[in-house]
Amino acid sequence: MIVYGKRIVEYIIQKHPDIVKEILIAKKLSKNELKKFNKFKVKLIDNKTAQKLSKNGNHQGFFAKIDFTPQEWDITGDKILVLENVTDMGNIGAITRTAYALGIDLLIITGIKELKWDRVIRTSSGAALDMKILPFKNILELLNILKTKKYHLIGADLGGKCKPSKKEKIALIMGNEGEGLSKRVKEKLDEILTIEMKREFDSLNVSVAAGILIDRITNEC
Repeated sequence: MIVYGKRIVEYIIQKHPDIVKEILIAKKLSKNELKKFNKFKVKLIDNKTAQKLSKNGNHQGFFAKIDFTPQEWDITGDKILVLENVTDMGNIGAITRTAYALGIDLLIITGIKELKWDRVIRTSSGAALDMKILPFKNILELLNILKTKKYHLIGADLGGKCKPSKKEKIALIMGNEGEGLSKRVKEKLDEILTIEMKREFDSLNVSVAAGILIDRITNEC
């Protein structure tokens, strides 16, 4: 797997040097700049190769070839975030970054055929390497499991409360931007949380909304 971008590459070599197989660089660096990569195999590549590897993305001249295998996680933790049919990898990456920073114990992603780990790692600025992430096919089956584990199910939708009830174990369920939560999911919820708009605007980006609601369920302030 190859990820690219200066910030993500620097994060990986600092926090997860054991998974780095090779560093690829597509720009001129001074000897002093190269020192940070002394412990790794470094290969210089031309811009054409860099553009091909990044699929014309903003690589900034830095790539890391990493050995990453997703782990299987148990459904545990006091605060869980569930995504229903959120398919955009950029949004998933942004949500992963916020979830990890704000103290979510497990992120469960449902409704997608395949999680593009390289994109999620990159767009989460590396947080996906540290966040417990569990892909799960059937959200209704998942909600039943969460119920048996005594989670209080909170969904993000219109017509709900501003503040969540104080519960020891909470699972926050977020739907996609277009359709929100499905009817069958809403029927299983214990509570609905709403972000009140101060002006006439229909919705927020799902990653922004997730950040606001994650803070509400994890912040004791």
